[in-house]
Amino acid sequence: MKIGLCQMMVTADKEDNLRKAEQMVKEAAHKGAKLVMLPEMFQCPYANAYFSQYAEEGQGQSFQRLSAMARDNRVTLVGGSIPELVRENTEERLYNTSYIIGPDGQLLGRHRKVHLFDVDVPGGIRFMESDTLTAGEDITVVDTPVGRIGVGICFDIRFAEMFRAMSCAGAQIICVPAAFNMTTGPAHWELSFRMRAVDNQCFLAGCSPARDVKGCYVAYGHSIVTAPWGNVVAQVDESEQVVLAEIDLGEVERVRASLPIMKEYM
Repeated sequence: MKIGLCQMMVTADKEDNLRKAEQMVKEAAHKGAKLVMLPEMFQCPYANAYFSQYAEEGQGQSFQRLSAMARDNRVTLVGGSIPELVRENTEERLYNTSYIIGPDGQLLGRHRKVHLFDVDVPGGIRFMESDTLTAGEDITVVDTPVGRIGVGICFDIRFAEMFRAMSCAGAQIICVPAAFNMTTGPAHWELSFRMRAVDNQCFLAGCSPARDVKGCYVAYGHSIVTAPWGNVVAQVDESEQVVLAEIDLGEVERVRASLPIMKEYM
């Protein structure tokens, strides 16, 4: 099975971002991908100032476009993430939300980022998602035509227990739309994906935005797929491109049989 990662350049124009996503999903499908992923916050700049402005309620414009992308290209789509607006009585909340959509265009699942990116690295980066976003509460594992998929978003990958829970729930692939930056990316990006793959003896796939050095947030890029043995199946540089990786889900069971660590948890 081929996985396609759409490492797209995100701009301040939502419609341009949606069109670019459509083009890249189509390209990935044309090249044989059956599972396609977009980056974290793919339709808006990654900054607190933009989240409420670009937020959508329910199955809004961005969801409808994602549904069409999946249906038109006959792929299972992990739709990166968008700012989701939820209204309850007089209260409004924003979530960092990923939609998982089947090749018929139907919603299979939704993940709201559980661990918000609240960091202050001296000499590096300061960012407080909790200034605008609300944390999700659920572990997300979804049955799809291409296998049982777990979904986390960016900072979620730092929390080993969450990924162990997804693996114990049967995830063969864990998809992580993510926007690491130029402080954390060079230090921890590849390491994080390799160690979660080894920990849980499953495939990990991380899709980043392309790097825009003039943007309000400079993403690391380097979209990646890692295998249950901890090796890197595919990884690219920071430029805009579609990444293709071929994987064999049978490797999950072979590695777990060779090193039976997961049987302690299953």
